[in-house]
Amino acid sequence: MSTPNFDLHIIGGGIIGLVTAVILQARGVKVALLEANEVGQGASFGNAGHIAPEHVFPIADASMLRHIPAMLLNPTGPLRIDWRYLPRLTPWAIQLLMNMRPEPFARIHQALLSLNNNCLPAWLDFAHQWHLDDWIKVKGALLTVEKTSSLDPLKSHGRRLNDVGVANELLTKERLLEHEPALKDNQLAALFFPGTGHITNLTAVINQLSITFRQLGGHIIEHCRVFEAKTNVEGIHLTTNQGDIIASKVMLSAGAHSKTLAKQLTGVTVPLDTERGYHLMLPHESARLQMPVTSLDRRFVMTPMQEGLRLAGTVEYAGLEAPANMQRAHILLQHAQPMLKTPLNSVDSVPWMGFRPSTSDSLPVIDNIERVFLNFGHQHLGLTQAVVSAQIIAAYYFDEAHAIDPKPYQLARFT
Repeated sequence: MSTPNFDLHIIGGGIIGLVTAVILQARGVKVALLEANEVGQGASFGNAGHIAPEHVFPIADASMLRHIPAMLLNPTGPLRIDWRYLPRLTPWAIQLLMNMRPEPFARIHQALLSLNNNCLPAWLDFAHQWHLDDWIKVKGALLTVEKTSSLDPLKSHGRRLNDVGVANELLTKERLLEHEPALKDNQLAALFFPGTGHITNLTAVINQLSITFRQLGGHIIEHCRVFEAKTNVEGIHLTTNQGDIIASKVMLSAGAHSKTLAKQLTGVTVPLDTERGYHLMLPHESARLQMPVTSLDRRFVMTPMQEGLRLAGTVEYAGLEAPANMQRAHILLQHAQPMLKTPLNSVDSVPWMGFRPSTSDSLPVIDNIERVFLNFGHQHLGLTQAVVSAQIIAAYYFDEAHAIDPKPYQLARFT
């Protein structure tokens, strides 16, 4: 495969790889972006669209353990495990459980808090610099409850977040309906997060960043799947379906597909698995809501976008090879309808499934080991953390001081 002379090859063209590519290319680094399919068409296309710095606790919380059996037995519930995949999932799941203990849980929480504190300002600055303002809104977000038994946990969660500096306000039913009149009065209360943003058109953002990257001199190679990456005296030998590449430096940002390549490049086995997430896009409902609304009881989110209302959520553990179970996407409509005063228009609805890259400690891998840069494993927060993660990589690349302590995200925690 004949390619120009690049300083850095980025493996993976999702939002993490693309934002990093733009930031580095703008600073004079000659970057080639290798994407196995099409840029931005994986989890970066199908996520809930949130820039959500309020998510500062690990995805696995010991308080949730008692609810898991009921979730698994509920065919429309928020959690599903393909039992055929369980033997492969078990080592990761055991480490996930171990990280629920008080000491690691507190440490992970602090690392997420440090990473998320500057996410929204970083995104807004980045958006202004690269002409993305039209698609980023900061109208806040809501976390609602409809069960009386959920009121105290909601209030406790709000106090807990306020105590660590994540601003939120408890809304009564009346004030909640003032914020979102389309909601039904079965929604009893909500937390309002004013410092939360959402992207109204993910496709437009991806397209604009791709154009910007190319205009800056960057090079994109799509449908280029990297099968093997090995370091040798010449550099880093990449074996792809379009031929071999000798790279001077590489950055791995292949999301849920990063585990094998990370092992080849570093010798370290990262405890990474995929949470398969689903969404259902309702193209005729773009004006229903003003801001993202998450249901604590139903564990899914509704996000208003230019292309419609996106219903997103649920977790499925079935690996990277199993076919999508689109029934799980359509189930989201059953959760949304009872929360709204009038029925949703589901004509022309489009289901989707994608892979969230989740480490067993809920933290991304952001690191630099000689000629290899690592930037993957952001679980539910890839969009939220994309810009700050790219800034950490840039600090590594140019040997600059880090704005936050990078140690919690380094690969060495798994060795």
